[in-house]
Amino acid sequence: MNQFTKERPGMRGVEDTDAEVIVFRSRFGDQTPLDELVRLGAQEMLTAALEHEVQSFLEGCGDRRDEKGNRLVVRNGYLPSRKIVTGAGPLEVQQPRVRDKSPEKGERVRFHSSILPPYLRRSQALDELIPWLYLKGISSGDFQEALEALVGENAKGLSANVVVRLKEQWSREYEEWVRRDLSGKQYVYVWADGIYANVRLEDEGNQRQCMLVLMGATPEGRKELIAVVEGYRESKQSWYELLVDLKQRGLSLAPKLAVGDGGLGFWAALAEVFPETRQQRCWMHKTGNVLNKLPKSVQAKAKTDLHEIWMAETKPQAEKAFDTFLAKYGPKYPGACECLSKDREVLLTFYDFPAEHWKHLRTTNPIESAFATIRLRHTRTKGSGTRRTSLAMIFKLAQAAEKRWRRLDGHHQIVLLLEGKKFVNGTLPDAA
Repeated sequence: MNQFTKERPGMRGVEDTDAEVIVFRSRFGDQTPLDELVRLGAQEMLTAALEHEVQSFLEGCGDRRDEKGNRLVVRNGYLPSRKIVTGAGPLEVQQPRVRDKSPEKGERVRFHSSILPPYLRRSQALDELIPWLYLKGISSGDFQEALEALVGENAKGLSANVVVRLKEQWSREYEEWVRRDLSGKQYVYVWADGIYANVRLEDEGNQRQCMLVLMGATPEGRKELIAVVEGYRESKQSWYELLVDLKQRGLSLAPKLAVGDGGLGFWAALAEVFPETRQQRCWMHKTGNVLNKLPKSVQAKAKTDLHEIWMAETKPQAEKAFDTFLAKYGPKYPGACECLSKDREVLLTFYDFPAEHWKHLRTTNPIESAFATIRLRHTRTKGSGTRRTSLAMIFKLAQAAEKRWRRLDGHHQIVLLLEGKKFVNGTLPDAA
């Protein structure tokens, strides 16, 4: 049997037989052969990438020569080796060193690797993993164990202390974000909601803090987080201050439609700051409010009847289903019908917008689903600590979720909407 053995850095041996059985003897305890192979492959790729980067830099400096025609910018060995913790495991690398022999110090060029910045000890992926673990509910005390399970025994330096430093960084990022310039921004639709969190307010003792959240859809149909600020309950004044601040920072164009719960002080504030914006009440909240005023024995049937309203294909059909619900439940349950009928007009506004957008406009689900992880985190930790930490945490969670938010269906219709075209029952009249 033809057999040979190769020795490779980081491995005790690789045996290849005619039976194509490969045995890896790892130096890293519980790591599997596949883990070891991935790590070694990553290390080789990193080394090759660094060599290529340095070679490209030297070629770009090829015209820098002395009087004898010799190159001034040359290779000069390697920097001291260092260990980088990555998602593929710990990688030990040596970065090539470059020397510029120009006589004038001020004329010398310096090589800076974009792949391996100075002092880097862990990859950006792990820097993102650490806040993700924390924000998803892993307690600080369990960090070391969780990270060792992911990247092995070399998860040193990724302890709970890192979270403390990162929370400070998140707070700074949040403070910059809430002051960002919004000039030139436009949001066709906005969703508003109040998120309650158990935090320790420094000036008001222990109570539930309300976070005012505003999301928007751009003319390209992409959803963006517009604002996350603290508010006093969900008062008109708190929302007014938020909307005025957005306007002063450059958000001058009013949204076409705003979606939110009927109980918000948001609507009174919106009417003052952006009076031309139309209103759409959230059917999810309205359904819950109506059902709470009905006995459990009829809630299932009433819920089906409510669905007949907002799932109707046209506004006239929705109006008919609306009247049917009021006639059916009004005599016995006037409180439930009053709760529904008082917002009749603003519950059916979505019919005047493209039909492809209806699923996005009938509820505040874009906010509810995005902030479900925030409530999970508060449940795990029994609160986020201080007001500053809570705001920063919500900001980072929302920022992470934003990358996965779906683009609006039928986003091409937004152009027609911005041109002032009028939609009837979800379509343009001349296209019906």
